[in-house]
Amino acid sequence: MDFKKVTLKYIKTIPVLFAFGILCSCENDVKEVELLTNKKKEPISRGKNVEYIYSEESNVKIKISAPLMEEYGEENKYIEMKKGIEVLFYDSLMNISSTLTSNYAIHRVSKNIMEAKDDVVVVNDKGEILKTEHLIWLEDSSKIYTEEFVTITTEDEIIMGTGMEANQDFTKWKIHKIKGTINIKEESDSLKTD
Repeated sequence: MDFKKVTLKYIKTIPVLFAFGILCSCENDVKEVELLTNKKKEPISRGKNVEYIYSEESNVKIKISAPLMEEYGEENKYIEMKKGIEVLFYDSLMNISSTLTSNYAIHRVSKNIMEAKDDVVVVNDKGEILKTEHLIWLEDSSKIYTEEFVTITTEDEIIMGTGMEANQDFTKWKIHKIKGTINIKEESDSLKTD
């Protein structure tokens, strides 16, 4: 028996055995994945027209309203607001300092993070308007940020860019990669007539 022929024969069968082993070992995993993905998650609680109020030392700081809130999970609990959200931020005199609205939001309870998605709009008491498609609110540090495209409209300009961070009431903000600024000029009220 020639040693080269035997070695070559075994080398040719190794890939076949390897492929067979992978296919056999993956069969159970594929079935488990199919079962998991076909299983519809059911909320552990559901509420319509829900309002949450956060307060510190009996002063209301934040009010969150949503037409539908669904709570999921026990260990990694999260609350989904599939029909949108409105958040009102209050100053120490109970005046609304800013508002946040979006068509979808998710609150990751254990991480104290809320994400707003799909037509996110933030307006502060100066009338400055932030528009983006995805905004993350870090509750512990009272900051909001995004890595997405943003447009901020102030009294006299429109600023566009990618990425932004601000305090939660949107009174101090910074755009990371400014792509353009448009100055807004008011036209004269008087029109010339001939």
